[in-house]
Amino acid sequence: MLFPTANSQADLNATFLAGDRVAVLLPLPLAGHYDYVVGPAQSLAAGDFVRVPLGTRHAVGVVWGAGSASLAIEKCRPTDGRLDVPPLPAASRKLVDWVAAYTVSPPGAVLRMVISVPAALDAPPADPVAYVAVDPPPPDLKMTEARRRVLAAAGRPLPAAELARQAGAGTAVIKGLAEVGGLARVSAPRRLPPPTPDWRRAGLPLSDIQASAAEALRRTLEGGFSVTLLEGVTGSGKTEVYFEAVAEALRRGRQVLVLLPEIALSTQWLARFERRFGTRPVEWHSELGAAARRDGWRDVAFGRAKVIVGARSALFLPYPELGLIVVDEEHDASFKQEEGVIYHARDMAVVRARTGDVPIILASATPSLETQTNVVQGRYARVSLPLRHGGADLPEISLVDMRRHAPPRQSWLSPPLVQAIENTLTAGEQVMLFLNRRGYAPLTLCRGCGHRLQCPHCTAWLVEHRSAGRLQCHHCGYISAKPAVCPECQAEDSFAACGPGVERLAEEVAAKFPDARTVIMASDTLRGPQAAQDLIDRMANREIDLLIGTQVVAKGHHFPLLTLVGVVDADLGLAGGDLRAAERTFQLLSQVAGRAGRAAHKGHVLLQTYQPDDKVMQALLSGDGERFYLAEADDRRVAGMPPFGKLVALIVSGPDPDAVDRLAAQLARVAPRGGDIEVLGPAPAPLALLRGRHRRRLLLKAPRAVNVQAVVRRWLTGLRLPGGLRVQIDVDPYSFM
Repeated sequence: MLFPTANSQADLNATFLAGDRVAVLLPLPLAGHYDYVVGPAQSLAAGDFVRVPLGTRHAVGVVWGAGSASLAIEKCRPTDGRLDVPPLPAASRKLVDWVAAYTVSPPGAVLRMVISVPAALDAPPADPVAYVAVDPPPPDLKMTEARRRVLAAAGRPLPAAELARQAGAGTAVIKGLAEVGGLARVSAPRRLPPPTPDWRRAGLPLSDIQASAAEALRRTLEGGFSVTLLEGVTGSGKTEVYFEAVAEALRRGRQVLVLLPEIALSTQWLARFERRFGTRPVEWHSELGAAARRDGWRDVAFGRAKVIVGARSALFLPYPELGLIVVDEEHDASFKQEEGVIYHARDMAVVRARTGDVPIILASATPSLETQTNVVQGRYARVSLPLRHGGADLPEISLVDMRRHAPPRQSWLSPPLVQAIENTLTAGEQVMLFLNRRGYAPLTLCRGCGHRLQCPHCTAWLVEHRSAGRLQCHHCGYISAKPAVCPECQAEDSFAACGPGVERLAEEVAAKFPDARTVIMASDTLRGPQAAQDLIDRMANREIDLLIGTQVVAKGHHFPLLTLVGVVDADLGLAGGDLRAAERTFQLLSQVAGRAGRAAHKGHVLLQTYQPDDKVMQALLSGDGERFYLAEADDRRVAGMPPFGKLVALIVSGPDPDAVDRLAAQLARVAPRGGDIEVLGPAPAPLALLRGRHRRRLLLKAPRAVNVQAVVRRWLTGLRLPGGLRVQIDVDPYSFM
């Protein structure tokens, strides 16, 4: 029997004996829990992982509390038994309930993010058998040449296959030696527990400002829940400062979670952590293999993993001793989960800190407007680092008005930027060119009829990747070869590339600076963390003169000899109807600019723009970020937009556009009205076709005082979804595509 979520402290700590009724939450998209009775000779506690019957199969769930009384107890099926893993901590269960309520999602769908590795709930594989030489060997042992080689190689425990390989003998020789007592069978640990980072190791010397900031962060661990914004200019040493808080949490015997955007690319951060604490942290991200994820989940649950660094999904691991959370680059849009349960990891990390009564640090050079507003309103504390570490100066920023300094036809670099590149390379220093477009060209069209090559599954143009010889959709991954003839007018060799991507920019750079060693850094050119580290090492070793990159170059990388950053299209992020377009552009360009001049050499940044008077460009030029945030806050406040108002997006999708339109119209007819609540739409989403599904969007706008979750639940009450149709709810939308 399903029943509403219960949050009482009694349920969080309850214990149950055989025959008691319990509520079990299953990792399925269900509206609530199922009732079971505790099986014979069993004793369960809230949070225990249990195996239960479900229809004709068996499933794993979590004991959530006492069952309801709405179903006769004789109709409740017994639990199969408790799994041999630590219970899900009360703070994690509170987080599941909170996220489900806030995002208007089934609690079981949120629990599925906690039980993301079902294999971790099973007993780990048995340790393999190894063989080691008995010393001294039995006196009556008959020796052969093969046996001598095996005994010589068996000075330490080795599996049979490895011992046979090293000794150049067959496994039959090894088994024979074991039977007559020449070798002892021992259990070899399959893996060792992760080493504990050493908080006693000294960190890098801190300036007076950094030391004061570090002390303020350490003091947050003396109390319970608190939120502190660590705001510092690029290159100010924010990481080394919050490492001091990490060390304090480790000194107190607590676990630490550090969330990073795009963890697979954060190789420099991992290296800095290892230098500071003597070992690497436990990593958690999508590029890990199944065995590493299973072991990592168990290491967290059993408290063996003391520091965990991960992408947004690391938030839902079952930490039994969590003492500190750090969200680095808290402004980054990568923290927004856009599929399944839609949530923002920064905001949910604050909730996890609150449910566990622990401090959280939000670090950024360009904090989100939401975080800035919470600081202004007194909800969050602020610790500032206004200066770069080691006395380095912030880069000088200049605007290149492209209306006055237009590049030649089919070129993208203005004369002032070309001259600056030439001067920098002549001085033996490095250059970075930033263009947030992958591939060769964002659009390919026929010169004869104007036909544009579009993805068959999405409302998106196919991006040409000339180096790979393909066209690709960056939304669904569809790939095709460029057709030999236009499918519309049958013209041959008529396709033209429109606009630049990083590959086309590299082509221009090669023509203008043929002696420069040029490399492209983009998400589709980096094949995992090691490739990113190799490229960073090449840059640090001066094996690269000119780096061309997309937004991955803005992710905190430190290049000591990089003195010039050129932003090829500074206006790119300002296009479209995204309410956060200005904020995102300011943050991204500030981060990109921050790569320049981080050591002894003065840095210079050139922004190519057709809108030099825009508030973003003027804020970057003046270096007055505070003025930008005040202006942006005023604009949002007047419009009633977040963080001064609330938005909820409903996206109706399905394979049949007519059925999608009918459902969207039905939702519009019964949409809530009045009380300053406004519902916009339905309207085709900007990506009206995505992965073969047609999409219509409705947008609910309300004042902050309105409980929009309750409004949405009432709105959708009784809604019956025809086959193939889906309504996706996005509270606090970040993407408007």
